[in-house]
Amino acid sequence: MLVELDDKDEKVRLVLNGGDVLETLQEQGEKIDPNHPTLWRPEYGSYMIEGTPGQPYGGTMSEFNTVEGNMGKRRQEASSVLNQNETLCTITSFPRLGCPGFTRPESRPTPVEKGVSKSLFFPDEAINRHPRFSTLTRNIRHRRGEKVAINVPIYKDKCTPSPFVEEFPEDDGEAARAALPDHIYMDAMGFGMGNCCLQVTFQACSIDEARYLYDQLATFCPIVMALSAASPFYRGYVSDIDCRWGVISASVDDRTQEERGLKPLKNNKYRIFKSRYDSIDSYLSSCSEKYNDIDLTIDEEIYKQLLDAGIDKPLAQHIAHLFIRDPLSVFEEKIHLDDENESDHFENLQSTNWQTMRFKPPPPNSDIGWRVEFRPMEVQLTDFENAAYVVFVVLLTRVILSYKLDFLIPLSKVDENMKVAQKRNAVQEGMFYFRKDIFKGCNPGLDGTASAQNGLECDASNEEYTLMSIDTIINGKVINVLTLAAEL
Repeated sequence: MLVELDDKDEKVRLVLNGGDVLETLQEQGEKIDPNHPTLWRPEYGSYMIEGTPGQPYGGTMSEFNTVEGNMGKRRQEASSVLNQNETLCTITSFPRLGCPGFTRPESRPTPVEKGVSKSLFFPDEAINRHPRFSTLTRNIRHRRGEKVAINVPIYKDKCTPSPFVEEFPEDDGEAARAALPDHIYMDAMGFGMGNCCLQVTFQACSIDEARYLYDQLATFCPIVMALSAASPFYRGYVSDIDCRWGVISASVDDRTQEERGLKPLKNNKYRIFKSRYDSIDSYLSSCSEKYNDIDLTIDEEIYKQLLDAGIDKPLAQHIAHLFIRDPLSVFEEKIHLDDENESDHFENLQSTNWQTMRFKPPPPNSDIGWRVEFRPMEVQLTDFENAAYVVFVVLLTRVILSYKLDFLIPLSKVDENMKVAQKRNAVQEGMFYFRKDIFKGCNPGLDGTASAQNGLECDASNEEYTLMSIDTIINGKVINVLTLAAEL
């Protein structure tokens, strides 16, 4: 986030010149040198820029030592083109996002005038000027049939009114209906997509390995999210949550009332149980199928087409599930494409199904392989911390592959863990479902078949998992030697 520190007024504001900063960085970097070590891309907020490494990291252990350096190079590069009193902040959620005067230059929300978000709090000027972002904002609101409604529980101390109820002077009645007592109310895509996060993508050696890692890492999403929790402040209030996930999920929830189950299906085709930004809905490996215990809505026609083409059931279900969503934006020049050689139609849907994990097929006519993206982490203040989380996740993938570990639990339990992970101080107080024995269970054969380790059959019963603290999950259980001796 681009931030101005106003010493005179003693105020901190978000600077809405991300487009200019991005253009300068690209002109000084990749447009001169295609092998430039950093890449810069637009993000949702006009106060945001996204930085990634210019090239993928290599496969040797020494590459881990270069992650923090590359992050530092990005920070230094972007900082060098900022104006006086401006700085870069790698923070998940700007505490005063949506408060009066939170931007520089100051912009006014337009709830009753023509605009894309019609927010009571978030001005359209804070949205990136690229048409993709305003189109997404407008189309989510139009498709839903009303503004998005985000309600975050407020943190209550002795000075908090009970119940905590806000009044909105410019409200036409929609906010009064949508806002919940004892909650912080937000009404725009920018309150979620205007946050920052830390994501890591890694390439697998085959499609089977990618599917295996996708499944195994899905169980770690809530754990690592709670470990990296960094966003307790919303619209100038202290909330009773520590993570952005529920906020961003609600901020892009384009489901109609029929799709949300509030009305009988009449104009819509499916009852859809989650926002398009949420936790995964199915494991991908054949070995993981018995743990897929949540309702999966799929496009039956596409599912049959995939099965007929020789795609196995778990992968066919995953793709058919993506296609229950409508495209949120289609650019005119991208309508008529050669689908044999271009994947833009698929990527249009894939890129707007924002889940904790993303399974990424190789682009056509490319030497890029099968990739998996780990998406739940909150961004940290320093390059050291961000590099530490990235290296931890990649090391975790190496350990999983080397020892053929099995962390699978029923997907419904992963969803319960996601809810726990967002609660205040979940990292110390939360209890999470986790597998008891990670060496016993199903592991995929790299020839694409499922195999049971040591001849043991998979069993999805609750004997396999139990509630644990994050301390126990990460550090193991401390065994009292005297108690153990007495038992022996």
